[in-house]
Amino acid sequence: MSDKFEQRVTRICQILHLASQRTKVLTHLRWDGSVRERFLADRASALPEVTYPDYDMSPVLDLVDEARRLMQTSAVDDWLERQAQAIAVAARMLRSCGTADFFHCSSELYGAPGDLLLDQSSTSLTLASDFNEILRQLDGFNEHLLEQQEVSSTKLAERLTVAVNDMFGADAPEIQLVDELSANALAGRERIRIRRDAEFNDKDVAQLIHHEAGIHVATSLNGLYQTSLPILGSSHAGTTRTQEGLAVFAEFITGSMDLDRLRRLCDRTIAIQMAVDGADFIEVYEYFLERCHSEEQAFENTRRVFRGGVLSGGAPFTKDIVYLDGLVRVHNFLRALVANGRADCMLLLFCGKLDLEDIPVLSELAELGLCKPPRYLPEWASDMRFLLSYLAYSGFLNTIDQQRVSTHYENLLRSAPLVEMGG
Repeated sequence: MSDKFEQRVTRICQILHLASQRTKVLTHLRWDGSVRERFLADRASALPEVTYPDYDMSPVLDLVDEARRLMQTSAVDDWLERQAQAIAVAARMLRSCGTADFFHCSSELYGAPGDLLLDQSSTSLTLASDFNEILRQLDGFNEHLLEQQEVSSTKLAERLTVAVNDMFGADAPEIQLVDELSANALAGRERIRIRRDAEFNDKDVAQLIHHEAGIHVATSLNGLYQTSLPILGSSHAGTTRTQEGLAVFAEFITGSMDLDRLRRLCDRTIAIQMAVDGADFIEVYEYFLERCHSEEQAFENTRRVFRGGVLSGGAPFTKDIVYLDGLVRVHNFLRALVANGRADCMLLLFCGKLDLEDIPVLSELAELGLCKPPRYLPEWASDMRFLLSYLAYSGFLNTIDQQRVSTHYENLLRSAPLVEMGG
């Protein structure tokens, strides 16, 4: 590797990192808390009134053009071009808030519910619908076995503080209780904010620790230390599918997932498709209200679908389809690593903010010494004994004719009466 190559790649990464810092998508799309208060006070009788700050995309596109002028022809440059394209599309998306073009840009970045997945058969919408049907079969299951323990925001903050200090030491983000926040909790590299009046349970605590801290904060900090490849420290939209998929997988592998969380992920995708098909904010709100029976939560779920988009329907924000899509992609990728004897690539997933399609190039950059090992790993990834055995077993199950097995047990269970046991 020549010094000129390293200097050129690092310079491009620096420029793209600077450009990405000017495309803070969720920050730009944030709604003031007064929008929720007014909507609920009016008993959901009118569409919310939302305005977004003016956005000048010229500085971002100028930086992207500057980076592109330094690019040459190689696999590494192809990777850099993908980063540049995602950042440019994000800038155009922010410029088009409240219009149909916003939806087109969002679909390019995150996909749309009806897009075909890697198997060229499934879609995010079919995943959500099929998953929802499986979950519906569990309705009425003994509730005493699914009881949740309520946790106050103060207690959550205390437990989260201990967890991040154990994980990150001096690099731990500050845990803040705040009175106004668009979501129940929001995590960043420097701070994790928790809404003071939000309601939590024991699974929420575990999910925040393993999803937000164990993945999002960890990959942000690890990217920060990639001095030769600073773009790996950028949370731009091109990496969202893999980052959220890895974070949801972390919930599963740590036993932090629950049925309510799964339903929420499915409902978000279904609601996005409703909006694509023309449902307005009120119609989607009513859908969520039937699902969660909380006006505040129904509003928050609906806000996620419509932020930046068209409130009268037809052009939503599609980011929330990436949770299920990303989970399936990450899970299958991890199984492929084991099946192909390539567990050596596992640590690359935590080196910063990246997409699964970046792994071959990052392997090359690691071999050249440009991509450094991750400084922080979640516990389930630092001790891979269970992870690798689970992935090996999961891959092994694919060698069995599951349809025949399912049919056998389906027939078996038809003759078994319902069981009610005290507990």
